[in-house]
Amino acid sequence: MLARHGLLLRCLTLWLALFVLSPSFLAHAESKRITIEDWQVQWIPAGEEGLDQPSASRGWETFNRRDQQTDLKTGTRGMWVKFTVPPTGEWQRPGLLIDRLFGLELSVYENGKLLYESKRKLTVDLNKLLMPLDSSAQPKTFELRIVTHSNRAGLISGILIDDFQSLSERFVTRELPDLLLGTSIAFLALIMLICSGYLHKKQRDSWIALCLIALTTGTIIVVYNPLLYFYFKSYGSLMLRLFDLSLFVLLPALNYYVDQVFEGKYRYFTFFRRVQTVYSVVCACCLVVYVTDMDRFYDLYYFLSVVMMSIFILVQLLSIITLTAMNAVKGNRDAIILSVGIVLLALFGIADLIYYYWSDRKHVFYFWKFGVVIMMVALVIILARRISSDYGKLVTYSKDLEMYNHRLQRTEKLKIISDLAASVAHEVRNPLQVTRGFLQLLAARTDEKDKPYFELATNELDRAAEIITDFLTFAKPELDTIVRLDLSKEIKKIEAIMTPMAAMHGGILVFSGESEIPIYGNSSKLKQALINIIKNSIEAIGKNGVVEIGVFEEGGDAIVRIADNGQGMEESQVAKLGVPFFSTKTKGTGLGLMVTYRIVEVMKGSIKVFSAKGKGTEFTIRFPLAEPIPLPHQVDD
Repeated sequence: MLARHGLLLRCLTLWLALFVLSPSFLAHAESKRITIEDWQVQWIPAGEEGLDQPSASRGWETFNRRDQQTDLKTGTRGMWVKFTVPPTGEWQRPGLLIDRLFGLELSVYENGKLLYESKRKLTVDLNKLLMPLDSSAQPKTFELRIVTHSNRAGLISGILIDDFQSLSERFVTRELPDLLLGTSIAFLALIMLICSGYLHKKQRDSWIALCLIALTTGTIIVVYNPLLYFYFKSYGSLMLRLFDLSLFVLLPALNYYVDQVFEGKYRYFTFFRRVQTVYSVVCACCLVVYVTDMDRFYDLYYFLSVVMMSIFILVQLLSIITLTAMNAVKGNRDAIILSVGIVLLALFGIADLIYYYWSDRKHVFYFWKFGVVIMMVALVIILARRISSDYGKLVTYSKDLEMYNHRLQRTEKLKIISDLAASVAHEVRNPLQVTRGFLQLLAARTDEKDKPYFELATNELDRAAEIITDFLTFAKPELDTIVRLDLSKEIKKIEAIMTPMAAMHGGILVFSGESEIPIYGNSSKLKQALINIIKNSIEAIGKNGVVEIGVFEEGGDAIVRIADNGQGMEESQVAKLGVPFFSTKTKGTGLGLMVTYRIVEVMKGSIKVFSAKGKGTEFTIRFPLAEPIPLPHQVDD
């Protein structure tokens, strides 16, 4: 029963919530808010900025939110704005909000009585006005005095009348996304800057440049917000100086980052980057001088930080766009990503400018912030790609170093075997031959019962002689005669030799390839090397196995591919191939593949092995192609 009542209570609560949040309810709540879109304007001539009431001799011009003129007339320093507020008795605590207006000094009067005043000694003329009103059953008329030191003044949004608490929330929340965006970017940049100490120097430079770009961009977004100048009036000058300083750091940092993306290949851009860095340092020094005495050096500082800076920014953007376009056409992915970011930033900036002039310069720039975010994402992607590329190069270098160490160890072992073979082989081979001759002589004189033992001893001596021969081949792998060979014909000769052996083991050989593939080498040594590999493949496949042998050209090399579907090998076993006395066969010595590697090496070739347990093994042997034989010159009659 209690559970049923609980469920009923939940449904009732949900129904009430849906009713409260329904569109009709929201429309009813919104309907209380009043928007004043019509007012009257009287211009304030120079010298009358301090008067506390409009002139009785001058007339009023009627404007509304859509046709409000914000450009000051010649000889004026501001305007009076007169508007009528309807009865506010339905609100317990009414208020007035103007979201956007241009002006530095704001004063609100009612019948000559000052109700509100706000003054700025800054150059940021984008302002807001929020003030409480008295609850009244009768309409009231107010005069708003706007004074400025720039060339524009006036309202660019309607006058909202609503509950003061609701207007206060709107006053803050409308500017809050920009503050969150800017502070988030700046905070992440600070964390990245702290972590830069863990990076390698090559990566650290680009990383720090990106951190400075993000930090200054976030700072610019934050200090561009008019909300800070409303709540922190005493710090307004500091925020403006922080804006200028961030701009002085942002432009050289962006140039340095772009220069790193293109690896400094464009000298003129590198030179321009250095010039702009020096220029930014000069501007920063001028900023310090300007802060000490604002009035005296204002014209010089304005020329450097506004006029000259605009020229530098224009040249910088054109240079970056040109470089990214050139490299994007060549297929440079980093350049393509950078181009997308710059193009979108430019498009958002152009949209701001178009809307600004279309609205008679009443539009407040904010589209550019979306472009900045996209640009930052593009820069982060480029940096991530560069770090990933560096990591890939490091892994590749580590593998190459490991292979080099492996080859070095194998070379040292082979050198020891070579020296041992050269010094011992001839001395051991002669006694073996003498011993074999006497064993044959004794076998002829003994009875039939003991002959198998002599035959076994003779076979083992022959096996020992073969090992000694392999030693000799390894010890002196130089080719006695080097001639021009047709690799396809050599493979066909090996086919005739090895096909019976494959059939005896229950497998088949499949030959394929191109004709007339010329290389330089020794025919007998080449056959010895290839037969060793094919023999191992035949022994690995067993019954119903297949050994594929292909010959073709690739990348200016002659390729011999020998692949089988045998038992395969593990990666650790593949790494030991060619090492003396390593073999996967029970009676193998590993000397056959050792000799094969040595012969291929002498013929200026290379061997790569790919194998997987249970999936077979593939040998890829590369030889440099022989130069084509020049045709004899024909003499015309």
